[in-house]
Amino acid sequence: MNDEHIIEAIGKTRVVVRDGQVVEVGDPLIRACPLAERFGRPVREMTKEAIRENIEERIRSFGMCTPDRQVLAGPDFVLFGASELLSCAIRRGLLDCAVIACDGAGTLVAQNPALVQGIGGRMSGLVKTSPIPWVIRRIEANGGLVLDPATAAIDQVGGVAFARTLGCARAAVTVASPGDAERIRRLFPETLIVGVHTTGLTAEEAERLVAVADIVTVCASRHLREAAGTVALLQGGAAIPVFALTQQGKEIILEKIRETDAPVFIKAERLPVAGKREPEPLI
Repeated sequence: MNDEHIIEAIGKTRVVVRDGQVVEVGDPLIRACPLAERFGRPVREMTKEAIRENIEERIRSFGMCTPDRQVLAGPDFVLFGASELLSCAIRRGLLDCAVIACDGAGTLVAQNPALVQGIGGRMSGLVKTSPIPWVIRRIEANGGLVLDPATAAIDQVGGVAFARTLGCARAAVTVASPGDAERIRRLFPETLIVGVHTTGLTAEEAERLVAVADIVTVCASRHLREAAGTVALLQGGAAIPVFALTQQGKEIILEKIRETDAPVFIKAERLPVAGKREPEPLI
């Protein structure tokens, strides 16, 4: 099997990495993102070259898409990121595990908060990946179990079913597809569903995701801001908001607020609340 990894990265740009080298960079869907400007290798202008340099820096710094992939991390990258929320919820006893996806491994079940953060906090938008035995071994050595080590398949529905066989009654899962979210809610109704990588959702897709998710990160999605913001119970952040759509989702975000030492401003407000800066354009 060829060593190939496809990511929809900064600005939902399609990036292909083969044998540790960036071989293809597509066109970004947006012009600017305040979060991208805070990366270790900042992307202040959404150009192919800037995006390539960012991905190459990730490969050098933590081995993304290579056998050197680091899978553990401690500090938050952002306060209300999906990995930060889920790792906190596991650490504080609200969840048993998180079903996530990692380059070189595909879908996996993680019960170690540092594993959730080390994988999800460093990358997002994984579309396709190939198995890397060293990465899979590293995940397993740190308490993770890979759904399909032979193919590194990305199958979040199957991942939740796998978590159930492992005895994880209180599982969370990250999903980018409204269809996957709907199937998980139907088959495993107790699962905490976190919508991620949502730039470019249609209005109909946004409504479908909001109907079944507990938490959504809205990225540069105009439709999801509108659909989620009007029914959300809580909003975390403003530039790239995270919305709690259910009481369980709200408890997860509130637990993160309880845990953090960072100062937090809380105010009763009509949602959604826009930030001073947002991704440009919202699509």
